[in-house]
Amino acid sequence: MDRFVVRRARCPESPRRAAPAPRAYRQATLESLKAVVVVEDIKRWKSMLELPGQPKENLIEALEELKKKIPSKEVLLSTKIGHTVNKMRKHSDPDVASLAKGIYTEWRTFIKTHSNQPSIEVRSDPKSEAFRKNARKLLCEALDLEIDHPLAENIEREAFHLSSRLISAPYRRTVRALVFSLKHKPEMRAEVKAGTLTVPAFVQSHKK
Repeated sequence: MDRFVVRRARCPESPRRAAPAPRAYRQATLESLKAVVVVEDIKRWKSMLELPGQPKENLIEALEELKKKIPSKEVLLSTKIGHTVNKMRKHSDPDVASLAKGIYTEWRTFIKTHSNQPSIEVRSDPKSEAFRKNARKLLCEALDLEIDHPLAENIEREAFHLSSRLISAPYRRTVRALVFSLKHKPEMRAEVKAGTLTVPAFVQSHKK
């Protein structure tokens, strides 16, 4: 006996199978990889952690960024970021101390088990470093502080970060504006030195 397929019209109320939603893909950048370490960023976060009077929010932000990376043994030795994070384990704020402890433990475990596996390091070229060193000197003079003071370093690193880590025209204009304000606005200079005006807020207000 022949078999016939009888197709029936779909009722209006019959549910239709929803089309699958398109998959969203996010392109990974080189710097987003955990083993790719931008040394400048490590130094920036280190200077933020070491600067006295930093609010808790800044410390947590720096530690959260460090948590995303695993520096090689060479970077740990050259930047001494491991010592800085280790000190933060004794911070009076339990949240800061707990986060620092987790990072330090992860780094130490990774170095022990992957001692022969290098990470990718991204460093500034000598010409850029020389230009930035001069900018820090100008900031120290404007702040009326000794050369290589950590506050000036922190300000310069923040300006460099906001300029996409480039010695560009916006970076130069920003540094000039920062130096001018610190020299000619004593009240603002006092707030920056006292920590009542945070470095990120100070630099952001002068971004060009």
